[in-house]
Amino acid sequence: MSIDLAQTPTIQAVATADESCLIADLEQRVAAAVHLAESRPEVIAAEENERTAARRLAGLSRAERSLNAHAKLVTERTNVVREGALDSLIGSAADTGKLDFKPLNEVLVLEHRGRYLTRALERLVEKQIPLAQVAQMREESHAAMVRAKALEQVARERAEKLLDQLCDAVSEEVVLPVDMSKGVSGALLAQAAEHRRRALSISENADRLEKTYMGRQ
Repeated sequence: MSIDLAQTPTIQAVATADESCLIADLEQRVAAAVHLAESRPEVIAAEENERTAARRLAGLSRAERSLNAHAKLVTERTNVVREGALDSLIGSAADTGKLDFKPLNEVLVLEHRGRYLTRALERLVEKQIPLAQVAQMREESHAAMVRAKALEQVARERAEKLLDQLCDAVSEEVVLPVDMSKGVSGALLAQAAEHRRRALSISENADRLEKTYMGRQ
């Protein structure tokens, strides 16, 4: 290899001149590094906490739909039974002069059930679901931040390893600039920055939701 240092004072070293191969290799290395970061215990634990919070919120949403459906049926049934009970009460008074209150028993049961369904829905919608939403958002934000830190750590470890190798390869008289942003470490840091941005955004939304909830108390 012949190099004219007067014309080319800097050298760019690449594994291959085939840009498509470079891109494919970079993507493969980045994927492996991301998998390494996501395999860390703290990331796995944060993701499990996020899934647990999401499952609780989903369960409460299912409960809301179920209670609403049941409350609708109870209301419809109460209206029908009430009309029948009133007709029976009037009929008994007209026939014998003695009032028969037995038909009202089912009405009372249904009305009592309806009141408790309403109270359960109020507690669910006004308290439990908002608090579960805040908790889920907190866990989601935390998981995103933990992922960001794990990616940054892997990027740092790769960069330090590379720099150690470069230090062994060059002498004191050589200045060797290295653009980390175009390699695996740079790609990992870019992903980490996106996770951090997302974590902060979710945390801010959680703060607003919690403030709104507390303002209603």
